[in-house]
Amino acid sequence: MKNNVDSQYFRLIKHILENGVLKSDRTETGTLSVFDWTMRFDMSDGFPLLTSKKMFIKGIIHELIWFLRGDTNIKYLVDNAVNIWTGDVYKRYKNSFDANSVPLSKEEFSDKIKNDDDFSNQWGDLGPVYGRQWRKVKTDKSTSFYNKWGYEDEKLVYIDQISDLVWQLKNTPDSRRLMVSAWNVGELSDMLLPPCHFGFQCYTSELTLEQRIKWWCDSLGKHISYGDDLNLEKLDELGVPKRKLDLKWFQRSVDTFLGLPFNISSYGLLLHLLAKEVNMIAGDLIFNGGDCHIYLNHIEQCKTQMKQKTFQLPKLELGATSIFELTYEDIKISNYQSSDSIKAELSN
Repeated sequence: MKNNVDSQYFRLIKHILENGVLKSDRTETGTLSVFDWTMRFDMSDGFPLLTSKKMFIKGIIHELIWFLRGDTNIKYLVDNAVNIWTGDVYKRYKNSFDANSVPLSKEEFSDKIKNDDDFSNQWGDLGPVYGRQWRKVKTDKSTSFYNKWGYEDEKLVYIDQISDLVWQLKNTPDSRRLMVSAWNVGELSDMLLPPCHFGFQCYTSELTLEQRIKWWCDSLGKHISYGDDLNLEKLDELGVPKRKLDLKWFQRSVDTFLGLPFNISSYGLLLHLLAKEVNMIAGDLIFNGGDCHIYLNHIEQCKTQMKQKTFQLPKLELGATSIFELTYEDIKISNYQSSDSIKAELSN
């Protein structure tokens, strides 16, 4: 089966290298940048994990679990040897020292985050970033968006967008409001970094009888002829999904070499988890990027990656656990083959 993930990703890299404009950025690294790009991945082709370089699968899974837990402190990530956010909080910590003081090294800082709860509480939190917005949006009591998944304290209403989305998918699947947003303008100034992938939208469609039979037979590893005696009543008894679920995420800022490969797989995993939670079939994953850029110190790595061999996409296996009680052990990516990893510096 053709790998359409690496090939689409390569087209974006090629487009940026050939057409990107030179731009400055907050990290003072410099980028080649283009504006607006879309990619679409069919989940029936395999799990969308790049094979042209070895991916940090453990980091992808733990970061999404971290988001879904509503967590904003990097301690969970550090405890699981995932340091993709450590540089951001370490930079803030280091900048708090004057010229006469000596901060901890990055390695010492990470170790202290892991082993000292007081230190972690002081320096490890990123503010109300992704997880907080997905699971506990802080709003005024007068909000018109208060619903069954909101809950109150003395002065505020908190809204759990993921629970609300799951409820809507189950009860109003044709709604045009199947959205989750991390772009809370009232709290952007409290975030260490404003969200790059700032929102996603879901879309469902009814499956035909033939599509449902094919899915059932494929799930059993049988040929379509085995489903000849299956009718709608029988399919319903078997719990065969009635709908397909598509997901589109929106990203204002796209670090094409380091960040985007993570984002593709993370949202692919989220799509599968949501589909399983509401008994739908994972359909298309769509990416829409705004400022798509390659950092100047990643250009050679991009050229190297485009020369590396690609492989068939791997498969995703999910356990029976709900999305709201997810653990690392519930997620398995099998048959993953890739070319070698490519080192690159993360710009903070």
